[in-house]
Amino acid sequence: MDMINDLFTNGTGNGSTIGMILLAMLTATILSLVITKVYQITFQGERYSQAFVHTIIMMSVIVSVVMNVISGNAGVAFGLFAIFSLIRFRSAVTDAKDIAYIFFGLCVGMTSGLFRFDLAIVLTLFASLIFYLLYKFQYGKGKDTQILKVTVPENLNHENLLDDILEEYTEAHTLRQVETTNLGTMILYTFAIRSKNATKDKELLDRIREKNANLKVSLTYLNNEY
Repeated sequence: MDMINDLFTNGTGNGSTIGMILLAMLTATILSLVITKVYQITFQGERYSQAFVHTIIMMSVIVSVVMNVISGNAGVAFGLFAIFSLIRFRSAVTDAKDIAYIFFGLCVGMTSGLFRFDLAIVLTLFASLIFYLLYKFQYGKGKDTQILKVTVPENLNHENLLDDILEEYTEAHTLRQVETTNLGTMILYTFAIRSKNATKDKELLDRIREKNANLKVSLTYLNNEY
C-alpha cells in the first residue's frame, strides 16, 4: 500500500505522478470524445467508420502517456518516433479531412501529456468550432470533378463538337481519351470536367444529347471513393 501511495505522491521518475498521468489520460479521453462528436456531426462521406472514431480516441490517450514518457529524454523520443513511423493504417485514409482529425486528436493528446490542460481545452473548443463553422457554412464549396463520357457518331465527329457547351457549363474541362467503339462507327470522348455551381447535370446532358444524336452520355463523380 505504501508503494502505491509513493507512486501517486513521489512521481514516476520524470517529475510527474501517477495521479497526474491519469488526469492527463482522462483529459485526453474527454476532449477526444468532443473531437469525435464534432467529426460525426460534420461527416459527409459515404463510408462511415466506427473504428476510425475509436482510433482517434485511443491515439489521443496513448499519445498523452507517450509524451509524458519522452519529456526531457531526447533519445527515447527519437526511438519512439522511429517506431511510430513504421505504423501503417490498414485502410488508406482517402479524405483529407480525416487526416486533419487524426492530427487534431494527436495534438490534444500531446498537450494533455505535457499537463497543459488549459491549452488542450482551448485547442479542442476552438478547433472544433472552426470545423463546425466550415461545415455549417460550406466554406469553399464547389462542384466536384467529374468524368464525362460522350458517344458521337463517326459521321458527326469533329474536334470542336462540344467546345461551346463545355465552355458554357463548366469551369474547366480536359479531354482525357478518344477511342473508337462499335467497329469504328462511334467515337467515345472522355473528359475530366468541373461544372459551374449553377450547372444542373440533367441540363448539361440534354444539351450534349442534342449534339451527339441522342447517343449515350454518362457523368461520373470522382469523390465516391469515400
